[in-house]
Amino acid sequence: MIRPKRGRPYAQFRKGGRERRPGFPESFLPHRPRVPIDLTLALFGLLVLVLGLFSRAIKGRFPISDSLIALAVGILVGPSVAGWLDLRELAEPERILHEAARVTLAIGLMAIALRLPKRALSIHRFTLATLMLVVMPLMWLTSSALAWLILGPPVLVALLIGAVLTPTDPVVASTIVTSQLAKDVLPDRIRHTISAETGLNDGLAALFVFLPILLIEKPPAEAMGKWLSTTVLHEVVGAIVFGIVFGYLAGKILEWAERRDLVESEGFLAYTIALAFASLGVAALLGTNEILAVFITGIAFDHVVDAGERAEESKVQETMNQFFAIPIFSLLGLALPWGEWRALGWSGIAFAVAVLVLRRLPAVWLMRGQLRSLRSAHEVLFFGWFGPIGVSTLLYVLLAMKETGEGSLWPITTLVICSSVVAHGVTASALTRKLGAEEAGRAE
Repeated sequence: MIRPKRGRPYAQFRKGGRERRPGFPESFLPHRPRVPIDLTLALFGLLVLVLGLFSRAIKGRFPISDSLIALAVGILVGPSVAGWLDLRELAEPERILHEAARVTLAIGLMAIALRLPKRALSIHRFTLATLMLVVMPLMWLTSSALAWLILGPPVLVALLIGAVLTPTDPVVASTIVTSQLAKDVLPDRIRHTISAETGLNDGLAALFVFLPILLIEKPPAEAMGKWLSTTVLHEVVGAIVFGIVFGYLAGKILEWAERRDLVESEGFLAYTIALAFASLGVAALLGTNEILAVFITGIAFDHVVDAGERAEESKVQETMNQFFAIPIFSLLGLALPWGEWRALGWSGIAFAVAVLVLRRLPAVWLMRGQLRSLRSAHEVLFFGWFGPIGVSTLLYVLLAMKETGEGSLWPITTLVICSSVVAHGVTASALTRKLGAEEAGRAE
């Protein structure tokens, strides 16, 4: 603790005629303007309000998504355009984006887990198994091959680029499956399969991300041993076990409290949000895969609690998901590396386009016979296209950069993320309507 000098009590804490208590950390004092923080809060609050009030009118007139609007706002107010906000004035941009991505994914994955019907994973188990065991590795290898062929990095770096681009983003995908249009025209089996896939492959992507990281850092034999013992057993299997136990106990405790009338009826939403944060934090402290742990926790919790009560809260849960999802894309817009994108030139654009077209659709089409939830060629094409890249990739690329020091990952992956947000945001409504019309025509 800082102590005042003897004989001059509090004198050293005076500034501008005001007296300050001894021991109060100087870093907490308002010694510099708070404009960036206040402007950031105002921006995010107003953006959520505007999208909440006018989203139907905006989307009815323009074929764009909330995430695309948020990204555009971040770009406009950021240092490259208006210059109103700069993440570097708040804290380390990497730290801000990393923590914001963690929180956004936790809320989004918990919302997905509670939104899915209890038997969804069981009903679609063959489709999900094919997606996780075959389609997902093919997506990794395809993206890696495209990176190596078009951008020319070392093989292990190309494998790492492909790995961080592998997961299907739950935040962007949720805007596809939870919109009123999607609920009206898309079959539930397609919406549930997309939701379940995004929840599962976000965490399982760690298997692909950490393998090239370890191969970069260690000899092959040592890297494979550590990958099997740490990544596979501790992080992935440990996350599944933790999620089942933690979610089951949370559900039983809630049931116990309800039987004794200890819980207010309005407390269910707060309980699920707290559960998302708690599972995220505890799983991270245990060293397991926190993203997978949150989703499995939500699934286990949902199997215990009453589904009718959850349904009453579903719209509020999705609102909270939107509230947390919008700011992350504005933050990304503030941090985009325009100069490094220009340095990539046409090869960067070619890579982004190739990833969007070839990363997922060919693999889904190849395995269409095993994807039992999809019943027509149109459904296969729709499902193959909508594998958006977003917050989960942002989280993994920040982690990969921290582990390997490969700064080249940032411009490449952010270019693909933004390309995906634009491409999927613009095509979502039109292709959803088209598939809905085809489904209606087939039903007749």
